[in-house]
Amino acid sequence: MSFLIVLAALVFLMLAAYRGYSVILFAPVAALGAVLLTDPGAVAPVFSGIFMDKMVGFIKLYFPVFLLGAVFGKLIELSGFSEAIVVAAIKYIGRTRANAVIVLVCALLTYGGVSLFVVVFAVYPFAAELYRQSNIPKRLMPGAIALGAFSFTMDTLPGTPQIQNIIPTTFFKTTGWAAPWLGVVGSVATLAAGLAFLEWRRRSAMATGEGYDGAAASAPAAAGGVPPAGAAPAAAASAAGSVPPASASSAAASSASAATARASLPHPLLSVAPLVLVGVANFVLTKLIPGWYGDQYALTADALPGLHAPVTLPIKSVIGIWAVEGALLLGIVLTVATAFGRIRTSFADGTKAAVGGALLAAMNTASEYGFGGVIAALPGFLSVSQALRSVPDPLVNAAVSVTALAGITGSASGGMSIALAAMAEQFIKAAEAAHIPLEVMHRVVAMASGGMDTLPHNGAVITLLAVTGLTHRQSYRDIFGITVIKTLAVFFVIAVYYLTGLV
Repeated sequence: MSFLIVLAALVFLMLAAYRGYSVILFAPVAALGAVLLTDPGAVAPVFSGIFMDKMVGFIKLYFPVFLLGAVFGKLIELSGFSEAIVVAAIKYIGRTRANAVIVLVCALLTYGGVSLFVVVFAVYPFAAELYRQSNIPKRLMPGAIALGAFSFTMDTLPGTPQIQNIIPTTFFKTTGWAAPWLGVVGSVATLAAGLAFLEWRRRSAMATGEGYDGAAASAPAAAGGVPPAGAAPAAAASAAGSVPPASASSAAASSASAATARASLPHPLLSVAPLVLVGVANFVLTKLIPGWYGDQYALTADALPGLHAPVTLPIKSVIGIWAVEGALLLGIVLTVATAFGRIRTSFADGTKAAVGGALLAAMNTASEYGFGGVIAALPGFLSVSQALRSVPDPLVNAAVSVTALAGITGSASGGMSIALAAMAEQFIKAAEAAHIPLEVMHRVVAMASGGMDTLPHNGAVITLLAVTGLTHRQSYRDIFGITVIKTLAVFFVIAVYYLTGLV
């Protein structure tokens, strides 16, 4: 019975997320409902003593990462840097390699610190026009965006500043650069297999004569390039049939306008500079912070007379967080300094929108983290833990546990937070007993969080399909293909570690 209570709470939360209800509201409802069925008198103490404690602890650690990442991503968008990067990628990689262009642009933006949700909004207009000009079925586009933004640069490539790579640092006392060679191997495997899958899907669709809008293929559009952000959605809408076709004269005017807009874009090297700075600063700060502060840092009344008691902070658990925060701050400063004229008029509204998005994303994940803390305290979870212990290998155990919970909750960060809140000590003890470095455990757990998380009820998947104007029925098959590849990549990396000892 106790196991069924835990299962019911998980299923309830999954269904609530799938139906689009707020996780902030329904995670505590699910958790406290399970407590009510277990011990009615413990509901209020559990809410204040476990759920809120875990939730606030998560916000305390990670909200600055969410906030700075959202602001940085919005500034990259407002400055025109994202547009310039897309146009340059199309120019140098080629319009005929549409899948590779979109994947690599999304990967560059995500690895450079831009929130994956911002990447979807920033890249879609240009992806739609590129696919239209190449006459590639639009329904294949979400798979390419998912591979570039939701997979290897989110949690596999060492040093990625995305939250899925940061959360494990506080549990395993590692950094975002944990197990770099395994991360590179996993990234290359995911990218190669993903691109091969997308190209196979493209060739299969086009072999049947299917064009951009799903009808029989016609000659590709002869437009001279990718339009500015404001024009691309209109072009995509026209291709979909909601806007009447333009006349020859208006098409020529549109092409001239597009050429003018492209000429006014920032230089690609300037556009990519903030992204490179974030990556380099993240690496440098990861190395320098321990030397600056040592193993722990104490705030005393000598330095801050208003303190009533010393505050001691263990540095090892926050190196990864501080490094990413510092890197994102530097990226924001460089973006503002080099594109102030472009972002000045929209800075206030843009940053307000970014702050709102950061609050929502952080609160969603924090609420799921509080849910995980409550579930881990219930007697029914003991049977779950014992069942998972039946998987003898520590890395496989961690991978299965994290990817299963990520799939159930529909959230990589949420599922990983639940798993680590409940089982981090178990993972650490098992790894130490098997003489497995915690850096390897970090990389496996981070990768597993981005495996089965992209099931149909995943928020990023729902957002991606909404932005592209497509449905699960049209495009989820390709997203699921990337999901399977990403999940298998975790076990590939585990096999590589055991066969070679590579870290």
